[in-house]
Amino acid sequence: MIDTPLRRPKAVLFDRDGTLVVDVPYNGDPSQVQLMPGVRSALDRIRERNIPIGVVSNQSGIARNYITTLQVQQVNDRIADLAGHIDGWFTCPHGPDDSCACRKPQPGLIIEAAARFGVEPGECVVIGDIGADVVAARAAGARSILVPTSQTRAEEIEHAPEVAPSLSAAVDTVLR
Repeated sequence: MIDTPLRRPKAVLFDRDGTLVVDVPYNGDPSQVQLMPGVRSALDRIRERNIPIGVVSNQSGIARNYITTLQVQQVNDRIADLAGHIDGWFTCPHGPDDSCACRKPQPGLIIEAAARFGVEPGECVVIGDIGADVVAARAAGARSILVPTSQTRAEEIEHAPEVAPSLSAAVDTVLR
């Protein structure tokens, strides 16, 4: 079941760790950044259509004092070096017990990204690798596509409205 009509979005929002890059827990070292397969070409196809690209990412390592905001920015800069221009970075620096509105599965990052891009959340698609990405998208009124990894739980796959076997396939779906 798909919650929103299938249409080309006005913005595509990606989870960062496990979706765009190999998940290195609490990574503050740009030299450890490794793109997931097909990321650069998938993002290039979106850019060719002049659709804004955003990254929505929980970074609780900041709240836990494992990494700094500057380190997150340096990792993000390295991702952009490898993956190409990203139109907006939206980061939640809070921990799981902070009760904020931005930490996925809350919709705050998606709502913030949509506002920054001048579109409605329902005009966005969120591509991520875990259930929190799907739940946040649904709570914001956005379309979601789950791209499972070995970290994705079976019930998250089962409950996702759309599942793609790869990031490239997810982008194919978005651009159809």
